[in-house]
Amino acid sequence: MRNPNGYGSVIKLSGNRRRPFQVRKTIGWNEKGYPIYKTLDYTKTREEGMILLATFNKDPWDVDKVNMTLGELFTLWLEKKAVKLTPSNMRVLKSAYNHCKSLATLKYTNIKAYHMQETIDLCGHGYSTQGATKALWGHLDRFALELDVTMRNYSSLIQSAPIPETTKNPFSEEEIKTIWHIQDMPWADSILFLLYTGFRISEMLDVETAKCANTF
Repeated sequence: MRNPNGYGSVIKLSGNRRRPFQVRKTIGWNEKGYPIYKTLDYTKTREEGMILLATFNKDPWDVDKVNMTLGELFTLWLEKKAVKLTPSNMRVLKSAYNHCKSLATLKYTNIKAYHMQETIDLCGHGYSTQGATKALWGHLDRFALELDVTMRNYSSLIQSAPIPETTKNPFSEEEIKTIWHIQDMPWADSILFLLYTGFRISEMLDVETAKCANTF
């Protein structure tokens, strides 16, 4: 049975392909009256392709977004979302992307949980880098959902190495008093700042300083 005009079609491509059926939508006609097609996706069977085509015609989605690669999504995320993070957090997540670059040309809709998990398992680093890579996938998944690139949140299924239990003991009251007694020495005030705020060193370095006008 022939599809209605403008409905689109599913055709089988030549050669030995994993997904040989091209699902395409008619988006216009050229000056000679021949149809202009936009590829929606590729499927393993004709039946899968027809289901995809029917779904698209019932609720059309943005084809360009569907075809967005991981690399394209990451670049857009850097522009739109990463700029709102602290500089240190942005550096950590940009560094984590280096462990995901092997998937850069893959369509984001084709990236599954096991792809994400492999970037963590094979990164060759400990819990800190693994945690950053997991966090990056979370950021990208939320951004992809916001853009309607995908409707799935695979990053919620992945895991990273747990933070090991610390064997360090906190400063005792006597040790803190000792630091107060030498507070005029270089860096003593920084140690006190970290003790009483609970900040990490990187977080302290991100704090902006400014001179306050004398209002008295």
